[in-house]
Amino acid sequence: MSAPTPQQGRLAHAPVVLRGGRWWLDGGAGSVPASDPAFTAVLDDFALSMAAADQAVANLLSPQDEASSVDPGGRR
Repeated sequence: MSAPTPQQGRLAHAPVVLRGGRWWLDGGAGSVPASDPAFTAVLDDFALSMAAADQAVANLLSPQDEASSVDPGGRR
């Protein structure tokens, strides 16, 4: 089984972007590829943790939303 990979795009509240499977440091003057394997591994781990946290919050909200849409009296 292969390891999960982070989603493409900007890492929330950070000046880094994942494009084409490669991390880029993104600043006002332009972008520079991140080439340090230890640094990019930390970025991968952090991005995966953020995605897992987002999914956990979505899972918590989903049953609550479904339960609130059903009227216990059967009326609409």
